[in-house]
Amino acid sequence: MRNWITLTEAARQLGVQAQTVYAYVSRGNIAVMPDPHDPRKSLYRAEDVAGLCRKKQVGRKREALAAGTIFGAEPCIYSDITTFSKGRPYYRGRDSIRLSDTATLEEVAAILWNARAPVSFETGDLPLQGDERGRQCAFTSLAALAANGHSTHGRTDSALHVEAGRLVALIAQAFGAQCDAKAQPTHERLALGWGQDRDGAELIRRAMVLVADHEITSSAFAARITASTGASLPGCLLTGLATFSGPLHGDASGRVRAVFDDVGRLGAEYVVAHHLQSAIPIPGFGHHLYPDGDPRAGALLDVLNPPQELMSFIDKVVELTGLKPNIDVALAALAAQLALPRDASFALFATARSVGLLAHCIEQLRVGKVIRPRSRYTGLALEDASPALPAQGGETTLDPATLDKNRVFKVVER
Repeated sequence: MRNWITLTEAARQLGVQAQTVYAYVSRGNIAVMPDPHDPRKSLYRAEDVAGLCRKKQVGRKREALAAGTIFGAEPCIYSDITTFSKGRPYYRGRDSIRLSDTATLEEVAAILWNARAPVSFETGDLPLQGDERGRQCAFTSLAALAANGHSTHGRTDSALHVEAGRLVALIAQAFGAQCDAKAQPTHERLALGWGQDRDGAELIRRAMVLVADHEITSSAFAARITASTGASLPGCLLTGLATFSGPLHGDASGRVRAVFDDVGRLGAEYVVAHHLQSAIPIPGFGHHLYPDGDPRAGALLDVLNPPQELMSFIDKVVELTGLKPNIDVALAALAAQLALPRDASFALFATARSVGLLAHCIEQLRVGKVIRPRSRYTGLALEDASPALPAQGGETTLDPATLDKNRVFKVVER
């Protein structure tokens, strides 16, 4: 490669206009010398131009990576809470599917929160807002606590675990959990509130363990952003649950339940045919993280016995689409089998996922940095900002610091 190249070649390699090359020269990024064949022109050090090209390529890669991390292309947050291996989620190295065989939500909380002592969700005198129960009660109660909550900064993990336990209990109680003994686990409290027997309580327990966490979901990311600012723990959880409540996230089981209603009225054959002929996606089937099937759904459906028409519907969808049911189908099937309240699928999911959201909040606090992504501006062209400074007599003059010794150029970064 030649040591010195022309202005045209330098601009072409960098993909910029001549003015930008001049700007690089004025900043000392590119060395310049007179052209021995034409004193009116200059030559530019080829090595400096190549170095700038390499930096630009790295910058583009970083921009692409940054954009990708926001939309789930690559992991972007370090965490030792939950991960996936061979198509299964693991809670701090423990197989969550195996844990669902025997563990309670409280025991899973101790794992996810990395607690040294057993975790309990004490009810006490919880400040529930309003007489109605459900998601509105849960959200307004959290909002009331967040408005007067303490910052999470400077507090020990053990203190945060106690408050987190009370928050999970509040969410469960907002969705109808009751207790006849102070030490009752959450699944028994919900079963009591929903009129379920021991078998029903066991199914509720298994379901909540399976959905307690799922790595950096959009709701976990939102909760971690709030936690990074030092907001109160109720505020962090409220942020996470508000994101979780979207129909493309935690409330997807509600869409499945609506389809199940159609199956009950019109029959499995008609509903499947209607969706496929109309090219309408059937909610609750397929999962981008589990191409071979959602193991959480499999673990729950294996112990369920929902109405036969619903099982026929699930089998028919799998047969015709090749897509397997995900956890939203399993939760809706559980609610249908036990004849739970309309919002029960969301209630189970939100109560259990509160444990995971709080785990992410507590972990983020130890990072000690505010999460602050940068945007890449794609809007209208900016107004021209002149470097002129006001001078005496109403005139303007140019700031000498902005001037090149030999020339003044309008610099345009591309």
